[in-house]
Amino acid sequence: MIVRPFRALRPRRDMVSLIAAKPYDVVTEEMARAVAQKNPYTFYKVSRPEINFDYPADTHDPEVLKTGRAHLEWLMNNGYTFIEEKPAFFIYRQYWKDHVQTGVFATFSVDEYIENKIKKHELTRKDKEDERALHVKVVRAHTGPVFLMYKSQPDVDEVIMRNAKGEPEYDFVDESGVRHVVWVVSDEKEVEAIVQAFKKVDAFYIADGHHRAAAAVRAAIDFRNENPNYTGNEEYNYFLAALFPHNQLKILDYNRVVRDLNNNSEGEFLKKVSEKFNVEKVNAIYKPEQKHAIGMYLSGTWYRLEPKSGTYESDDVIASLDVSILQNNILAPILGIENPRIDKRIDFVGGILGIEELIRLVDSGDFKVAFAMYPTLISDLIKVADEGKIMPPKSTWFEPKLKSGIVVHLI
Repeated sequence: MIVRPFRALRPRRDMVSLIAAKPYDVVTEEMARAVAQKNPYTFYKVSRPEINFDYPADTHDPEVLKTGRAHLEWLMNNGYTFIEEKPAFFIYRQYWKDHVQTGVFATFSVDEYIENKIKKHELTRKDKEDERALHVKVVRAHTGPVFLMYKSQPDVDEVIMRNAKGEPEYDFVDESGVRHVVWVVSDEKEVEAIVQAFKKVDAFYIADGHHRAAAAVRAAIDFRNENPNYTGNEEYNYFLAALFPHNQLKILDYNRVVRDLNNNSEGEFLKKVSEKFNVEKVNAIYKPEQKHAIGMYLSGTWYRLEPKSGTYESDDVIASLDVSILQNNILAPILGIENPRIDKRIDFVGGILGIEELIRLVDSGDFKVAFAMYPTLISDLIKVADEGKIMPPKSTWFEPKLKSGIVVHLI
């Protein structure tokens, strides 16, 4: 597989904590505005350019997106950021609570994405692809890294780890308590060692950022169509990502809350659930401890649900996912939620918010029932991608998130 060093645009050391921001799609416009009001340097002014206006702005409007480019140029022209002198890799380590993961910022081949050597497990929405592809084209940069992983190989991992030593270029803790540490690898021998190491890897997998990847590829195709004599070496033929070994990554639970019982009384609902699940009432907060165990919170009571034999196809990687078991045995047939992507009666709660958020939502009266899920296994994600299949919506929540603005890939 191809990993390519690049001349990153990146902040001065003393500016990185002010510039770096969460991924554009995990914050609301209001959240980004609130940060920008206090911090004029924030990368949200690039990644969420609508916040540069005092009125609702259309992110499909090139004039709106031009303000994102303008803020990027402002950061460059005022010396808050600079462009690396020569192509480099950037070792990226994150510390979150007791979890540590170490990977590398690099650029990755659009052609390998098209050839499905960079494998996906989620569907993307055309409108979101359109918006982000236009963002890439107008801002002339990949501003948010895609989150990639590879199947860990000791000799490959070692090349990354040996460059994560000495004084780092960046070392800061963000507003969420995540520590970000970055080392620059510009020594030609080490750069080449990283390039050669990943040639032994047969595939990369998108962990998070499917829309960012798809948009980068869409933009590249447009650039190619505009430049029929392109050589393949142009920067737009490669997109920005951070790549980690699979065994260092952490998937959190992605939970569900539903607003009503679809005209069932609680007794009727529990009876129908018990036809497909062994239902055990528990006397404390229940957080699933293994695959095929689902927690349910209803009217102040927690239940442990275990699917009965024959309620799912155990040899089918998609059907045997807990999110599929819940969807196929409770959400669709009992609660009438046929398409969780669009049904307004269901909402999704990332595990970063904790099990207490499920209790709060149900106790508030806004939702009637909550389902606590066991985190999807990395091995299941890889199997789904290897088989060319698509996971149900909201199956994975990776934490910690990558920061945008630490390195930018200019095109």
